[in-house]
Amino acid sequence: MHKPYSSISRRQWLLQTASLAAASAFARPAYAAQKPQAQIAITLDLEMSRNFPEWEMMHWDYEKGNLNDETKRYAVEAARRVKAAGGVLHFFAVGRVFEQPDISWLKEIVETGHPVGNHTYDHINVTAKTAEELQFRFQRAPWLLRGQPIPDAIRENILLTTQAMKSRLGVAPNGFRTPGGFADGLKHHPEVRAILKDLGYDWISSLYPPHLTTKAMEEPSDEVLQDILAKTKSAQPFVYPDGLVEIPMSPISDIGAFRTGRWKLEWFLKSIRQCMEWTIENGTVFDFLAHPSCLYVVDPEFKAIDLICQMVREAGDRAAIVDLGTIAKRVKA
Repeated sequence: MHKPYSSISRRQWLLQTASLAAASAFARPAYAAQKPQAQIAITLDLEMSRNFPEWEMMHWDYEKGNLNDETKRYAVEAARRVKAAGGVLHFFAVGRVFEQPDISWLKEIVETGHPVGNHTYDHINVTAKTAEELQFRFQRAPWLLRGQPIPDAIRENILLTTQAMKSRLGVAPNGFRTPGGFADGLKHHPEVRAILKDLGYDWISSLYPPHLTTKAMEEPSDEVLQDILAKTKSAQPFVYPDGLVEIPMSPISDIGAFRTGRWKLEWFLKSIRQCMEWTIENGTVFDFLAHPSCLYVVDPEFKAIDLICQMVREAGDRAAIVDLGTIAKRVKA
């Protein structure tokens, strides 16, 4: 007696379903292994920051490169901690740092393998159209520009830092970061990208995504933290039409948290942890942006940097602390 077709079909369907389920179960680990390794960058901008160490201090806007001893010591110790964790810390220096009589601390950082990038000489706005927009220093002393067209002044300010680094450190800048971050990076400024490419840069860091924030000294709500996370997800590296690679800065920066929001350190760490967890889980990029001149005041025990190093260590092969140049290479590939 022949068995009904429907009975045979059902049995076959069950067998096929079981086989597919088994195959899927075996495939999951292989798929997970193919997920890209999360690339975590710890980047520190070497400049003085308004409002730190005392809230009333505003003169740093005119002396961005006049680093105090506390800022230097913090930078050196941060580099040591990241090196001990198996990574490198990417610094960006304003050129006026090299006018200081002693830069042995920065030479030590370079000699231990940490890259230093160009952050312009006077912490200028590279998208400026007028001298007033360029930097506070040139508002006070416009004669310093010697009547140059603004594009020429921008180019010279970037080039001066390169020359200063070569002269005082013996190395060329490793990458370029714009002072300040722009919501669209340099998408709408091909003329600035052209200057940077002509000066030899093939990657930059200029995009900082706008995100929700809080009132001063107000604990960030879940809505604010989720928006910061969402902007971290969207602020991933990309290539401009002219081939220049953009590596966005990840929110929230220390200045955004501690100057704009006047957050407590624990709130800052909570946001970092949330963004790092997503980055590691998804094999993407997290570019931590901070300033030693701010951190030595608000985070003297290096809790933010230690948290990042700890999370990368716990992630094993799923994450690594790298410089921005390494990230750029993966973007190009």
